[in-house]
Amino acid sequence: MAEVTGAPARTGEVVDITFVGGGPVGLYGTFYAGMQGLSAKLIEALPQLGGQLTALYPEKHIYDVGGFPKILAKDLANRLIEQSQRFDPIVCLGERVVDLSRLPGGEFRLLTNKGEHLSRTVVLTAGVGAFEPKRIDAPGVREFEGRGVYYTVFDFKEFEGKSVLIVGGGDSAVDWALELEPIARRVTLIHRRQGFRAHQTSVDKMMASSVDVKVHYELRRVVGDKWVEGAVIFDNRDDSELALEVDAVVLALGFSPDLGPIHDWGIEMQGDEIPVDQTGATNVKGVFAAGDIVTYPGKLKLIAAGFGEVATAVGQAKRLINPEARIHIHSSNLKF
Repeated sequence: MAEVTGAPARTGEVVDITFVGGGPVGLYGTFYAGMQGLSAKLIEALPQLGGQLTALYPEKHIYDVGGFPKILAKDLANRLIEQSQRFDPIVCLGERVVDLSRLPGGEFRLLTNKGEHLSRTVVLTAGVGAFEPKRIDAPGVREFEGRGVYYTVFDFKEFEGKSVLIVGGGDSAVDWALELEPIARRVTLIHRRQGFRAHQTSVDKMMASSVDVKVHYELRRVVGDKWVEGAVIFDNRDDSELALEVDAVVLALGFSPDLGPIHDWGIEMQGDEIPVDQTGATNVKGVFAAGDIVTYPGKLKLIAAGFGEVATAVGQAKRLINPEARIHIHSSNLKF
């Protein structure tokens, strides 16, 4: 993970712009704010930056970001983190914003689980919110979390030479099965029905590989002593059981997003999305939003789209702070 060397926070300090959410859009916004000469702060609820790139699929390849024909999610996150630190922003990790209000002087007060932050403008880049893994209510699952039961794959090397059971039928399950096949001793994937939600090309590739795919099977229990030693699966058509010797169980069942208290901040919402205009402005003057959390006609939920959205929001925030300020458009015209 790229080193975070941002400036330390100072009690009572008012910054020009605060980003709520340290995913790719928040990271790029933090960098771009520095490019525009704004003092910036980035608040992230997780203990690390990167958002979904690091929390959900660090070992998956990304193909649709400009300039990178193919790049691992974790590597893209590291590059964005490095870029975000260029202008020494204040970075606050492990802080969840629980309240947003405007003070009599016009600045915003962001209250977190660790204290308060003051800012002239705010940009919400929280994606689809914090993530909680979807779990199976089966014996042994909770007991072996951190001891052989996983909800995401952070480092493929950790599974080298092991027998791995993957539960799920989406893109993550199939992608991880394919990535682990050449390094694990054995990979078994079970899915509760015949059809897969993953891309068909990936499914076809998995079916042609050595991955042992069992459809109509579900997880009944996980067994072991100090570490996972096995799992019992069952055929949901006749309830027959099958015992497997495995060293790891990966539950690739997805994550449930949670936007937390944003609904209580006076910001107009459409479900779990924030409507914005062409400048990224919400219904609250001085509060902008960008990335997967926003909605507008023609919205594309792509990292590349989020970069443009947050750059626009930063420019508008700068104009709001100082209407006479010049918005630098081309970085090639700037000197660092």
